[in-house]
Amino acid sequence: MKAFFRNFRGVIFFTSLTLNTIVWFVPIFFLAIIKLLLPIPWLRRHISRLLMSIGENWISVNSFLMRYAGSVTLETHGIESLRRDRWYLVMANHQTWVDILILQAVFNRRTPFLKFFIKQELIWFPMLGIAWWAMDMPFMKRFSASYLAKNPHMKGKDLETTRRACEKFRDTPTSVLNFIEGTRFSEQKRLSRKSPYKNLLQPRAGGLAVALSSMGELFNSVVDVTLVYPDGATSFWGMCCGEHVAVVAHVRERKFEHWLVEGNYQMDRDFRKRVHAWLGEIWTEKDEILEKTRGSHGR
Repeated sequence: MKAFFRNFRGVIFFTSLTLNTIVWFVPIFFLAIIKLLLPIPWLRRHISRLLMSIGENWISVNSFLMRYAGSVTLETHGIESLRRDRWYLVMANHQTWVDILILQAVFNRRTPFLKFFIKQELIWFPMLGIAWWAMDMPFMKRFSASYLAKNPHMKGKDLETTRRACEKFRDTPTSVLNFIEGTRFSEQKRLSRKSPYKNLLQPRAGGLAVALSSMGELFNSVVDVTLVYPDGATSFWGMCCGEHVAVVAHVRERKFEHWLVEGNYQMDRDFRKRVHAWLGEIWTEKDEILEKTRGSHGR
């Protein structure tokens, strides 16, 4: 019976999130049609701003549900200096699918609407694909090594597509999120990849390089986020089922280093080493924050 009621609560909570999505999807859908059929620059800019406002309301309700219908407690540090009229490159560690909802709650209405790179195939995801497109999420088309071996003329085309997707960000302040580790953390992955960190996977600069090559000169600063789950990371379904999720978000705004946009990550080996060294320093600090925060919370 305990398991039944736990899962029943999960179904109710997930249904609430779904209904909230449907409610906001309706105006998003109609505005997306106008945006598609009337590609007038000034009109599209106004529609995009309206879509961002709708997206912020969507996130606000999700955050309310997590806090009061779920069992999520969120503690934040370092967000006081953030503004809504700037361009931010947001970097975060990644432990669970809950991270996205937490980061949206942290930055909602404190920075420009948070955007993240999405695989091209997900544009066909029911409802969310259209919503992501309408809200100018940058879609990425990745080619496998085997595909490029057979079609060498396609090399670099994926980056060109992403750069074009990011062009629209020049007109509107934007926050672009990147999970530098490339995947969710697990102890098994940490050991198999021989990560030098206790609580993190090694940073991968590929996604960062795409963001920098697409719109690097626009960024005012780097927002470095360290998400800590003192009691351990909870799955998305666990959160829906009422498992207590305690999260501490340490946010540090770093000065944007302009040398990051002066090199060619793909072609310049020395530049790649410099980027990796820069990320390594940041990840060492993140590892210490994770260790210290967990220790202070009794874990």
